[in-house]
Amino acid sequence: MYCIVDIETTGGIKGPTRIIEVAIYKHDGQQVVDEFHSLVNPLTNIPPFISRLTGIEDKMVQDAPLFAEIADSVRSITKDAWFVAHNVQFDYNFIKKEFLWLDEHYHREQLCTIRLSRRLLPGYKSYSLGNLCQSLDIVLNGRHRAAGDAAATVTLFEMLLRHDDQSLIPKNTEPTLFQ
Repeated sequence: MYCIVDIETTGGIKGPTRIIEVAIYKHDGQQVVDEFHSLVNPLTNIPPFISRLTGIEDKMVQDAPLFAEIADSVRSITKDAWFVAHNVQFDYNFIKKEFLWLDEHYHREQLCTIRLSRRLLPGYKSYSLGNLCQSLDIVLNGRHRAAGDAAATVTLFEMLLRHDDQSLIPKNTEPTLFQ
């Protein structure tokens, strides 16, 4: 199994920045079999730059659940699956940081669609999600929103699966290092 993840945050990974939206699509290698999406109350103000970029404003998250309230859902849907994201370190490290604030260890094996795209689809000028989707005619609705970016990453990932003649994407559906 693979979980294609995208998050929106109040800023970069350093410091007290928090997740404000998460979307996860569970994929069995053929199709999406489950999904989870939620806005998240960061318990802090969303910087104006982030609001302009994502369209997510303080009033939209004021009644949203805290990460602690969705942690079980995130843990459950990603259990026994590869954590897949476009620039996986950003999304993974934020999720891991949120679990650390709950005094929990979170570990998943990771796959990065940027790295995979560079290997399996060489020759593009840019491998940013927006530019790659435009180059590959992948529909990207809701740019800089977790569900829109994650859905586009699902389409990209399915394309990468079809082009993986180098066996770069693990085909066993359950990584062995999970707890």
